[in-house]
Amino acid sequence: MLKKKMIRKIIIATGALFALFLIYLIPNENVNDLESKQELEYINLDVKTNPIFLLNSNNYLGRCEIVINSNNPTNQIKELLQVLISGGEGENRIPNGFKSILPSDTKILSIDLNDGIVKINFSKELLDIDESLEEKMVEAIVYTVTTIDEVKGVIIYVDGDILTKLPKTKINLPTTLDRSFGINKTNDLTSTKDFNQVTIYYVNKYNDNTYYVPVTKYLNDKRDKISIVIDELTSLKTYTGNLMSYLNSNTKLLKVQEEADFLQLTFNSYIFDDVNNKDILEEVIYTICLSINDNYDVKEVIFDYENEEIYKTVLKSIE
Repeated sequence: MLKKKMIRKIIIATGALFALFLIYLIPNENVNDLESKQELEYINLDVKTNPIFLLNSNNYLGRCEIVINSNNPTNQIKELLQVLISGGEGENRIPNGFKSILPSDTKILSIDLNDGIVKINFSKELLDIDESLEEKMVEAIVYTVTTIDEVKGVIIYVDGDILTKLPKTKINLPTTLDRSFGINKTNDLTSTKDFNQVTIYYVNKYNDNTYYVPVTKYLNDKRDKISIVIDELTSLKTYTGNLMSYLNSNTKLLKVQEEADFLQLTFNSYIFDDVNNKDILEEVIYTICLSINDNYDVKEVIFDYENEEIYKTVLKSIE
């Protein structure tokens, strides 16, 4: 009997200690969870990203996103340019699968932004670049810097002198550069008469990360640029450099209405990934809208199907 009472006391005491142990653990886990949530919330509050154009493994300039710290346009330009410099201060911000294009030891001597035009003065090391990348270097600077809302054009200086000709390729440059200069250029011309310049964005991937690659094409095709964009994105051609389009090859652009501030596009049902829910793939929206942004001076794009507005976006929100 005594033995049974002793065993009961031991069991009760052990149970009590176990209960205390659980009470001790549970609050700590809650506190740790709370601290983690607070820390995550704090980190996410100030994160700001901006597009930048960097070289991928196929030597295409791809549009990817990096974190920037400043809200001042001039400082944002400097941050982006520092990432473009090989081995520069911003090298740790480069996403996997990409690399910088500006030569190492290139210095940014000054940046002057006024009335939409930014004057960037680089040191002479800017020109220490392989001939095959000389033009792409200019493209990367222009396309990256013009992602800043306040920038409409770029003037490149080297040691105080305007860069008007690339020394190795002998390519002449306009004094003020903008996106009409083109990027990742391909020439499909059969004649120098009646040609069109159109920039089209394609999909590319690095591991599971999707990004977009613009290609400026020179074509003997005088149709509306958006018609060329849709035809190219629905083409069954195999593109070099793993460039892809997710737009169904049966998609047809039925009507285009261009107004001062918007472009309204009417499609057949193949624009949808799911016709019942009228869902359009994000990659389709981005390739079309980014292409429009580079070829048209409009603020909004509207997608229509059977006289019904199915999608509307402000281009600034996807830049």
